[in-house]
Amino acid sequence: MKSGKAKWLVLALMFVLTLGAGLSLQVTADAAVYSTVSTATMTKTAYHKKSTAGAIYNQAHNRKIASLKTYPNTTWYATQKATLKHGNSKGIYYYVANKSGSVKGWIWHGYLTKGKAPFGLKYAKNAIAMDYTTGKAVWSKSANTARPIASVSKLMTLYLVLQKVDGNASTWNQVVDTSSKGLIAMSKSSSCGGFLFQTGHSYTVRELYDAALLDSSNNAAIALGEWVAGSNAKFIQQMNAQAKSWNLGKASFVSASGLENSDLKAFGYAYGTANANMVSAKDVALIARHLIQDYPQILTDGAVGSKTVDGQLCYNYNNMLSGRKYYKASLNVDGLKTGYTPLAGYCFVGTGQQAGKHRVITVVLHDINEFTETQSLMKQAYSYSSMNA
Repeated sequence: MKSGKAKWLVLALMFVLTLGAGLSLQVTADAAVYSTVSTATMTKTAYHKKSTAGAIYNQAHNRKIASLKTYPNTTWYATQKATLKHGNSKGIYYYVANKSGSVKGWIWHGYLTKGKAPFGLKYAKNAIAMDYTTGKAVWSKSANTARPIASVSKLMTLYLVLQKVDGNASTWNQVVDTSSKGLIAMSKSSSCGGFLFQTGHSYTVRELYDAALLDSSNNAAIALGEWVAGSNAKFIQQMNAQAKSWNLGKASFVSASGLENSDLKAFGYAYGTANANMVSAKDVALIARHLIQDYPQILTDGAVGSKTVDGQLCYNYNNMLSGRKYYKASLNVDGLKTGYTPLAGYCFVGTGQQAGKHRVITVVLHDINEFTETQSLMKQAYSYSSMNA
């Protein structure tokens, strides 16, 4: 009986091995095999993707190098063409490479269309490049759609602070009331704070202005708003009134700092029914333009990399400034404001002036690569003749 069972086990194992071998042979027989019929050089020609379909392979087509959908705004330069045979069919393929030559290989010509790729930003959900001189957009992406803007909101707050200071040196030295238990608690919060408010200590308008601009301190921004208008609620009403006076139809504020009400309620500073400030990229750019026009000192103040304020280091997270990772001398960036909350994502308002060009203001909202995409956006803006000084 045992020997019979063993016999059947051996037969079953042989069947499985035979079946497995058959499957293996079948896969090998049906595997894609491309052979080269002819190859010729061609004049270097620019192409870009026709749609999201298609991929770049090695010439034997047994290794994928890149999918076109992951390179939505790339220009591919073709230098060779070949006729490749696959089974009974033949097709014309181009040997292409991106500008840097870091990605190259063969692709069926039908996946491409002649000409350089139109400019675009891959990550920013909303963006704009504005000519500061004319106030006209030179490039935009969903720029009229309002969305949360995090600490970029402080540009409006700082405008109203500078409006009240009105160049008066003595006003800068006025002491701001920072005794609120909510603001003191916020200043100690690792996620919502920034510049520490010490109980029984006094801070001037200038100190809180630097903390709000450079360190993006939320408690400093709220305290300044209360100093300007008398209360947090009145200041937010003033923010909205200012937006209305500028005809910003896609701007609505509920926060002086840019924090959402879902965070502010823990400190007693929630206001209104909406959760967040909702502003379009275009309206953010217009706020920045008004700020620079009326109070150009914001460029000098905003270009400071770091500053010790009342014994605390205020670090400017604008990494496009001189000496920082994303600095480019040709772009000459001298401002303006970063922002982040999980809801708003990474946001950045940049500005600079290239030699012989008008000043540019750029806005990218909810952009995980806010600095590299701002670099690209500024370069694109300067490529338009309308930006010439």
